[in-house]
Amino acid sequence: MLRRMWISMAVALLLPAAAGAAPVAWRGWNDGLAAAAGGTRPVIVDVYTDWCGWCKRMDRDVYAKPEVSDYLNKHFVMVRLNAEGSEKVNYAGQTLTARALAGGFQVTGYPTTIFLKADGAHLVNVPGYIPADRFLKLVRYVGDGHMDRGVSWEEYSRSSDPGAK
Repeated sequence: MLRRMWISMAVALLLPAAAGAAPVAWRGWNDGLAAAAGGTRPVIVDVYTDWCGWCKRMDRDVYAKPEVSDYLNKHFVMVRLNAEGSEKVNYAGQTLTARALAGGFQVTGYPTTIFLKADGAHLVNVPGYIPADRFLKLVRYVGDGHMDRGVSWEEYSRSSDPGAK
C-alpha cells in the first residue's frame, strides 16, 4: 500500500515536467501583427505550405521542443502564414492575399522564417529548415537584442560558441 502511494506521488510530480512547455502560441497574420503593435516583442512569421515536408519537420523537431517554445512564447509574437493561402491579410496599408504577401517578402522556399519588428517593419528572412539548436541560437540573437545593438551574426556566433574561438 505504501509503495503504491509513493509511486502515485512520483507520477504526479513527474507528469508536469514530462508534459513539457506550453506549445508555441501561434496567431494568424492580422491578429499577430495587431498584438505586436501594442508592445515591444518582435514577430516571427513561419511561412509554410500544407504540402511542405520540411515545414512539418520544423513543427515536430523544432517548435515542439520545450526550450524553443518557452523562449518563443516569452520573447516573440508568433505568426503563421500559409504561402499558398487566399485569406486576406493587411500589411503596410494594403490588403493582400497571404500568397501575395509571401511573394512580397520574396519567399521562394518553405519553410521560411521572417523576423519583423514589433511595428511590423521587416528585419530579415531566413529560408529553410533550421535544426533546433541553431534555431534557438538565432532567435536568441534577435530576441535578446543583440541584432538591435549592432552585434553582427558572426560576432555573436563566435561569442556564444566557446568552441569557435
